[in-house]
Amino acid sequence: MKFKLVPPRQGMLWVRHGLQVFFQRPAAFCLLLFVYMLVGWMLFFSIAPLATAGFMIATRQALQGRMPLPSVFLEPLRSGSAQRWAQLKLAVAYLAGVVLVVWLVRSVGASAFQALDQSAAAGRTAEEQIVPLLSDPSFQLAWWVGAVGFALLAIPFWHAPALVHWGGQSAGKALFFSVVACWRNRSALVVYMLGWCAVMLVFAVLSSIVLGLLGAEQLALVAVLPAALMLTAAFYASLYFTFADSFEPAEAPVDTQEVP
Repeated sequence: MKFKLVPPRQGMLWVRHGLQVFFQRPAAFCLLLFVYMLVGWMLFFSIAPLATAGFMIATRQALQGRMPLPSVFLEPLRSGSAQRWAQLKLAVAYLAGVVLVVWLVRSVGASAFQALDQSAAAGRTAEEQIVPLLSDPSFQLAWWVGAVGFALLAIPFWHAPALVHWGGQSAGKALFFSVVACWRNRSALVVYMLGWCAVMLVFAVLSSIVLGLLGAEQLALVAVLPAALMLTAAFYASLYFTFADSFEPAEAPVDTQEVP
């Protein structure tokens, strides 16, 4: 598969395309997210790479006018023995990375986490009792270690599952070329992430204004949580476009410039 370079503005197109394809099949993508959250939690989210490939397959099916079903998460395991083992290797590698990041976070913020555990055990869970503990420098450092750690972990796994599924690459090559592709199109990916942050921020502001005008601030959590899950599903629906525009496969995916 050949690399393709895209301009930074492509990142906003990925966001737009993700929202468009999500609203074509909102129930299907929400169901996929629910299944992933349910199964992924039980398996410590080790299936994240497999889920990424599944969501990309779901997006491609939606673009073709088909209804994505939860079986898309099994499609990457049906591509052949070599690709199946490569996907399983990615899952194991991702789990190892998650464990490493969590261990680093717990090690850096050991004292802060211990204080939080003791406070919870003693029933001291009021805001004025918890906030000072969250302001502990070791907790703040642990938070940054976790944020940076998971961000770095995401880079090699961003395109890797799709490269295995559609490119037939080994796990090692897929991880390497994912890093290269993310680096070469880093500007578009930064715009893409900022675009999603902007979408979520705009939604949060508009929700606060509407609920404030209606005098129903107490319903904020009830209203915002389902919408946040929908935006999360839309984000996963947009992942396919970041891959399709970063590589030129032998069998070209659906043209992402002409999404209905």
